[in-house]
Amino acid sequence: MNKFDKKILTIASLLGALTIAIGAFGAHGLKQVADAQSVASFETGVRYQMYHVIALFILGLVPYISDTGKKWVFRLFLLGILLFSGSIYLLALKEVVSIPANILGPITPLGGIAFIAGWLRLAYDFRTLKS
Repeated sequence: MNKFDKKILTIASLLGALTIAIGAFGAHGLKQVADAQSVASFETGVRYQMYHVIALFILGLVPYISDTGKKWVFRLFLLGILLFSGSIYLLALKEVVSIPANILGPITPLGGIAFIAGWLRLAYDFRTLKS
């Protein structure tokens, strides 16, 4: 296993732990300070984050994808987690922290685009595998 695969697996593992902690906050603490719609949005952010954490973990284990492909997928998924899930978390907390929603709203789709681009890059790498 190369250093980059270990980096992916380490970061995916840490993100997995963080995702569980964020999810626990959303399930227990957020309900005390936010409305049901905000809690549901927050749960969407947690769900998408965990999907991509699992995908990153698998990416670190798959030997068939080039290092360049792994780097692109890794970066795009991390960017997606930050922009998509991160902006949803902040939007769900807008009642608690004073962050203007009009600033965060456009960021969420950019995170979604990063997720899509990561999956498309992964598809490209699988399609171009030499069998």
